[in-house]
Amino acid sequence: MERVRILSLKRISKRQAAIIRQGQMEAAKVWMACRDMHLKARETNASWPGRKEYHEATAGGRYALHSQSVQQVFRAFDAAVEATGRNRRAGRKEIRYPYKDKRFFPLMWPAQAMGLEEKRIILPMGRDRSSLVLPRPAWLSRKSACKVVWNGLHNELHVTLVESTTDPNSQGITERCATVDFGQIHHAAVVTNNGNALVVSGRGMRTIKRLHSKHLGEIQKKRSRCKKGSRRWRKLGRARAERTLRHKRRICDLRHKGIRKVVDFCLYHGIQSGNPDGARRGACGRRHNQRMSQWEYGKDLDYLMQKSEQARIACFTGDERGTSSRCPECGHRHKPNGRNWRCPKCGFQGHRDVVGGVNRHPLAFGQVVPFPTRITYLRPGLCEGGPPE
Repeated sequence: MERVRILSLKRISKRQAAIIRQGQMEAAKVWMACRDMHLKARETNASWPGRKEYHEATAGGRYALHSQSVQQVFRAFDAAVEATGRNRRAGRKEIRYPYKDKRFFPLMWPAQAMGLEEKRIILPMGRDRSSLVLPRPAWLSRKSACKVVWNGLHNELHVTLVESTTDPNSQGITERCATVDFGQIHHAAVVTNNGNALVVSGRGMRTIKRLHSKHLGEIQKKRSRCKKGSRRWRKLGRARAERTLRHKRRICDLRHKGIRKVVDFCLYHGIQSGNPDGARRGACGRRHNQRMSQWEYGKDLDYLMQKSEQARIACFTGDERGTSSRCPECGHRHKPNGRNWRCPKCGFQGHRDVVGGVNRHPLAFGQVVPFPTRITYLRPGLCEGGPPE
């Protein structure tokens, strides 16, 4: 399993910062060269270039970068083209192939290009050029793939760590299973097949996101009255970047804690498999569209996959269409209002998100489970005195 650790480069020397800046500009030139090749092939109806053609066009020391860093850039471009093609074939024609000019692009190195000394990380910049030398953290025990990313205020080194999660004493999949329904008001609703459920509140993240949007609006209103490039214009831009970074850290912290409560709940009840899904689309008004655009469902799913793999829980995705609008007792379809699901046909009442989790069990595991008799409500970030109930 891969994990990413972040090393802040806020306090590096000006010389090192200049090396990074120049390298990022060279990486952007590699990206635009690949873009021009791909654009020309599309316009002339010629065969699209692949990694072999990109390699031939960028090799030979044409750019002031390490050869493997150049390879990482055109591989990233080729992956972007493939992802765009998949989306367009799936019907999303509004997604365009890479076409914009770039001034900067992240610097990347594979694991074999990294040099490790006792207290230093050495990242080569190419023949006859000074290498990028950074302090080595204690958690970095072996060579790993990495890249330098600009976060809006300063650069960060993102290091990819590969960890093994195999357990020789693992007993395999048990008969206990659970489904997970992600949402906005409630971050996650977990329903097991043994009569237990967990609802993790997401109101804290929702409040932080809305507050962040208001702050950005206030800053933009002030910035619109400034002359572009003035001291105050740059100062407000920096304030916007600082607020955005703080917002991302707070949201990331709450998301990790919320998913951790889900995994701990599954471990406590002996769960060995799960089925997370619940993405929704559709225009529903200006305010609701803003909330939906701020719903980072993909990150929730990714975090759950990672933490489940660490806990040796089998995790997979599935279809959730219609699960929140069907009564778990009589099967009557009804669009609920509010957080309490009421069936007008049989009179059933229950938590709306838990209803969706109950209806996913037949789709995921082929078994019908009763509505949970015990629902635990938790908020991410709060400390409990014992194991999850």
